[in-house]
Amino acid sequence: MTTVVETQPTPLRRLRRALTPQEWRRLAGMAAAKPFIPQDDSAVLAEVPPGTRHSELATRQVAAKRLDVALPLAQLYIKQARSTGDLRFLGYAEAMLDPWIGPGATSADALVLHATILQSRHDFSGALQILERARALRPDDAQAWLTSATVLRVLGRYDQSRSACEQITVRADPGVVELCKQSIRGLTGELPAAYAAVRQIDSQGMPPEERAWRDSELGEMAVRLGRDIEAERWFQNGLRASPADFYIRAAYADLLLRNNRPREALSLLAGQETLEPLLLRIAIAQKILRDPGLAQSSARLAAAFAAEAQRGDGVHRREEARFLLDVESDPRGALAAAQENWKAQRETDDVLVLLRAAHAAGVPQAAQPAAAFVQEHGVQDVRIAAVMGEQS
Repeated sequence: MTTVVETQPTPLRRLRRALTPQEWRRLAGMAAAKPFIPQDDSAVLAEVPPGTRHSELATRQVAAKRLDVALPLAQLYIKQARSTGDLRFLGYAEAMLDPWIGPGATSADALVLHATILQSRHDFSGALQILERARALRPDDAQAWLTSATVLRVLGRYDQSRSACEQITVRADPGVVELCKQSIRGLTGELPAAYAAVRQIDSQGMPPEERAWRDSELGEMAVRLGRDIEAERWFQNGLRASPADFYIRAAYADLLLRNNRPREALSLLAGQETLEPLLLRIAIAQKILRDPGLAQSSARLAAAFAAEAQRGDGVHRREEARFLLDVESDPRGALAAAQENWKAQRETDDVLVLLRAAHAAGVPQAAQPAAAFVQEHGVQDVRIAAVMGEQS
């Protein structure tokens, strides 16, 4: 059972996996600059231990000497981790970067990629520290500011996230800047206006991943506004732009499940069983339908969460809370998991699962931190409002 790198179906998190065009051109230029070509076939590039079957060791030795090799390979491994859900690729990426991220690091690009790896592992404070080092080397690094905005949003530190967005106003594509700003605006009491503003962003000419990010951001906003028909259209558009995007697929599946369409959810998620966030939604749909496949799905999820607990890993704590609540019918266990999750991240879905678990466990006061967060920031979400209304 592989473990998916990230759990949140939060569209802004696409900033972590798609460089802006300017940043990508810079990285691509580095990768293309002065390739090393041996003078003859007898040149030794790296000494590989006997029995080695994977090219990883040889590649790592070359990458340790050539930054222009290490950076594109690390980026490739990070994308591979996200597309397959296999955490080992993050380890490969980190191995490529290791010689370039020590105390004397001089490459902002290497540090930003390292921060992305830490973020993927939910080491948010570590990621922010590394991003600060990257900005010390290159204060105008747009990707470092964008990634900081993403991490700060996950932590619910909206004022700081907004400030990070402001830093890229003259350094990134206008559409990216506007998406960054409006995504925070939509979480701080101005959701209808933010939704209207994002709809005005012209997606023509955007790279597919940026277009998918815009459409999925609109889908998430429409969900929070209670406009499910519009949300479905945006999610469908996003998947057309980026079919492999499991964040959009998870958000779309949640929409279908919430509207009592479990068979359509299963169809949407067919073949996605290796990714825990999607397997969770498969299991929820199977439970609604009394599908015999539920036993196997539940066993796989339970084993995955147990393995994470053994490693001291909380990457899927929100999914574990939903699993215990919606599949295992264990509200007390769900509440404990949701409370632990709240210590690490504070997105709207984290608010929702804590409120729901506390209500189901018969101790609504246990969700007071989440309720206070909603009030403090003016979070607008019809799903959250409905649960809070039940508890009042």
